[in-house]
Amino acid sequence: MMKEALLDAAEAVLFEHGGRALTLNAVAERAGVSKGGLLYHFPNKEALVQALVARVIAEFDELIGSFDDGGPGSYTRAYVLATFEILTGEARAHRRWSAITAAATDPELAEPLNEAMGRWHKRPCGEDPDPATAMVVRLAAEGLWEVLSHSPGLYDQAELTALRERLLALASG
Repeated sequence: MMKEALLDAAEAVLFEHGGRALTLNAVAERAGVSKGGLLYHFPNKEALVQALVARVIAEFDELIGSFDDGGPGSYTRAYVLATFEILTGEARAHRRWSAITAAATDPELAEPLNEAMGRWHKRPCGEDPDPATAMVVRLAAEGLWEVLSHSPGLYDQAELTALRERLLALASG
């Protein structure tokens, strides 16, 4: 529980103040713990960033799995549904942006996220009715996530719902 609170604090620091502001002192202060309390869970900044990245990957994998029913095209539909689940959930909306920002300074820290992106986007599309359309749908969802990371209020709920439904219809063939 404390680890999650520390990761939440790190995300808040990153989202509100950017990558340069991510220090162990800033995270400890934001979480309301001593620096020693933070160091108990994360011995250095790199360990904290690795945990941020791992949490983003695990959360997205879990969401995809929860929506994937195994039928034709289900992975791409699950990808879209997982993306919109995160984009419309305020607490999680900026996790990936925060993890990417934190990891961007060190290619080694970014490697797990790069591998996950490859797995998510280069998944064989053989089970999709139209593999090329499936790739386009996943890339569109990815692009929407990127845009909303920088401009969260750009689309209202009705527009997001329409986008989600359109992407799901495309994924279904």
